[in-house]
Amino acid sequence: MKIALSSSGKSINSNLGETFGRCPYFLIVEIENKEIKKMEVVENIIRNQTGGVGVSVAQMIVEKGVDVLITKNVGPRALDVLEQFKVDIFNGSGSAEENIQKFIEGKLKKL
Repeated sequence: MKIALSSSGKSINSNLGETFGRCPYFLIVEIENKEIKKMEVVENIIRNQTGGVGVSVAQMIVEKGVDVLITKNVGPRALDVLEQFKVDIFNGSGSAEENIQKFIEGKLKKL
């Protein structure tokens, strides 16, 4: 399973970014048997566009083969794209690592 987390930094200890489309990075984590097997840091180069950022970032996430998104806030147009491609979206806060653990334990709230 691939999980994308909107992140303020490049580390698993970084806090989640405030807004999905404008966060500086995405951490894409592969989970197997409730453990992290692989992590990729993706810089969000789309974040500085003037319009359509959420939709463009949602498309990038989908192209990465992500099953789950953990973020603080996602706009309605990005939400539509993610739902269309059956990406489950969860509301998180705190560090990426804390949110991965909460997801594994089933303690995150689905949007």
